[in-house]
Amino acid sequence: MISKILLALLLISSISKAELFEKGNLGFGAIIGSGSITVGRSVQNYAIAGLSAEYFVIENLSVGLGYMGWFGATPSLNQLTIPVNYYVPLNQKYRPYFGAFVRETFVSTGYDDYTSYGAKGGLAYKMSRTSYLGIAIVGEFYGDNTIYKESSNYYPEITFAFLF
Repeated sequence: MISKILLALLLISSISKAELFEKGNLGFGAIIGSGSITVGRSVQNYAIAGLSAEYFVIENLSVGLGYMGWFGATPSLNQLTIPVNYYVPLNQKYRPYFGAFVRETFVSTGYDDYTSYGAKGGLAYKMSRTSYLGIAIVGEFYGDNTIYKESSNYYPEITFAFLF
């Protein structure tokens, strides 16, 4: 199933006409994954699904909007994220990038909603004229009013994006 989705994304990206990281480009992505959090003394395991979009406001700088839903355990989480990413134009095939984001998490019954902030750094690999694969390390920082026991979390991020 995932291989069919990736193949469809590659086909769609091959017919678009834009160059990567240019002003005015619009990119879309799908988020599929899993995660876990400790609530009280129990570990809750989740399936994560979502959508994201990014728009290049100037060359190499994008702003976006993303949604992720955490399903399959209690409490359920719905997250809205606003990221900003800068792709350093050092090489045509490989581009280091860094970014920052703010994320609002809406928690189901029994817990308060909360805001977190984060930063990331990684490398984007140009797969075609209009698609790239990004690999990054993300640091996310939480306030005191969360369901997490930790005040911060670090995790890998893999992104496949197509732009047009």
